[in-house]
Parts: sequence; C-alpha cells; structure tokens
Amino acid sequence: MKPFAIAGIQMKVSAVASNVEMMKLKIDITMSLYPWVEMIVFSELCAYGPLTHTAREFPGEFEQEMQAMAKKHGVWLLPGSVFEKSGDQIYNTASVINPEGEVVTRYRKMFPFYPYEVGVTPGSEYCVFDVPGVAKFGVSICYDMWFPETVRTLTVMGAEVILHPTMTGTIDREIELSIVRAMAAVNQCYFFDVNGLESGGNGRSLVCGPDGRVIYQAEGTEEIIPLELNIDRVKRSRELGVLRLGQPLKSFRDHLGDFTIYQKGAHLPYLNSLGPLIKPTRLDTLAKLKMQENEYEPPTDPTGYKGFGK
Repeated sequence: MKPFAIAGIQMKVSAVASNVEMMKLKIDITMSLYPWVEMIVFSELCAYGPLTHTAREFPGEFEQEMQAMAKKHGVWLLPGSVFEKSGDQIYNTASVINPEGEVVTRYRKMFPFYPYEVGVTPGSEYCVFDVPGVAKFGVSICYDMWFPETVRTLTVMGAEVILHPTMTGTIDREIELSIVRAMAAVNQCYFFDVNGLESGGNGRSLVCGPDGRVIYQAEGTEEIIPLELNIDRVKRSRELGVLRLGQPLKSFRDHLGDFTIYQKGAHLPYLNSLGPLIKPTRLDTLAKLKMQENEYEPPTDPTGYKGFGK
C-alpha cells in the first residue's frame, strides 16, 4: 500500500471581501486536527471570489502567503485558484506549492465557464506534477472536466490523481457529480473534487476512487475532508481492469484511431451549424448585481421578534 493523505477544504467564500485569512486559519485548524495530512486542496476562486475585478499579477502577495503556509506545516498546497492578470488578459489560475514553500507549477483553466465567465482567457497547457515517491498528479479546474479529453490527456501523461477545484452554485451540480464518477472510472484514477459555499458554490464536494465509486461526498456545510488514499489501487485498476472487468486505458492505447475531428482545421459542419457561443451582453451590470447580492443583509425586526419556531 502506498498511502497519501489529502484534505479538501469546503468553506464559505465571499465575493466582496478577501477570504485569504480564513483560508490560512482553515489550514492551521486542519493541521492541528489531522497532522498526518500531506496535501491540502481548496475550491476554485476561493481566495477572492468569482468577480474578475479581483485579478492580480503572478507571482504576488497571495501566492507568497500560501507558500509560507505550506512551508509552515510542511504540506503540499493547492489553494484553489484566483484570477490572474497578465498584460491585458485575465486567466483563472491555480498554483501548486510543495512542502518547502516552492511553487512547482501553475495551471490556467482551459475552459472558462462560457457564457458566464466571459472576459477570462482560456489556458493552453496541461498540468501534471510529481509528488516524489508517491504519484503523478494532474490539475483540472471546474468546467474543464465537462470536456473528457482534458482528463484523458492528463491520464495519458501519467496522472494517477486528479485535483479538481470547482465553484459550482448552479442547478447542474447533480450532473457534475455524475461526471466526477465517470471521469474517475473511465480514466481509472482518483478524482478529488472540491467545491465552495455561498459565493463559492453549493458544496457537495466529492472524492471518487479509480473504480468510480464514491469514497466521500460532503453536504452543504463547511467541512474539512481528510482522506488517506491508497495510490496502489490506481495501478492495480489500470493493470487488471475496473472491478477486474473492463480495461479502458489499455483498450484506448491499443485501439487508438485517427481522431480527425480533434485536428486543428478539421471540417466540422455539424458543430459549425450550431452557431456562435451565446454570451451575456451586459457584463458590467451583471457584475454590479452580483456584488449587491453578496452585500445584501436582510432587515432586522427592532422588536426582536423572530417569528414562529423553537
């Protein structure tokens, strides 16, 4: 058995105030409760919320603070993602920090959630990294997994564990949970999906094993999710099959055909017939409304009456 302990942090996220100090507190709490944890993963856009006006340049103060926390506790850290400003472009970027406090890689989300994440530029490079003596890990962010080619590519590059910060507060969360299970099964890997709360999502973070079975599913409240994974299960699944049945990765390798639809410049009459991607036209108004929504506090009754109930 090759164990490796990962803790997912499902926490409340504000869109109008920094969440960085709370993230640091959550790390301290996690390592006090579970000192055996070796990696901590937060949700997408956890640090500053979902509005692009928070974009900042890399490297910067946030990354430095997270580097200090990783070094303090001697853990691997994927502190969700933040909007990165690079020239006149904005990316949705996640950093991976090792236990020495060094940034070993960064990943820019390949598939922004169009039509709602308008103004964010797609990344173009896949992200895998090694935890020496343990496994190769891949990074995917939220909407990326709706495009199975992304997770399959990480798998072909050797990833045995997919780290997947997400920020889903919409009614399609149930669909996403099924995708997490499917991606874990067809790629025979661990899939560690961490969602946020409030402005950061509706929770229900999910961790699946290489047979697609659920290891743990959170609910809609704040949770620390510490799990010890047996990485050897990935190799066993890939060698002997999912539940000792199908061997999808080896079958993919042995029957790799000419997938011409994926070639740049391919003739795709049906896809082209669907028309352009529909995008909101009043983005500034939408951003202001989202800020109002997050700043709103319901009025209180000066009499102190709280209504019916216990």
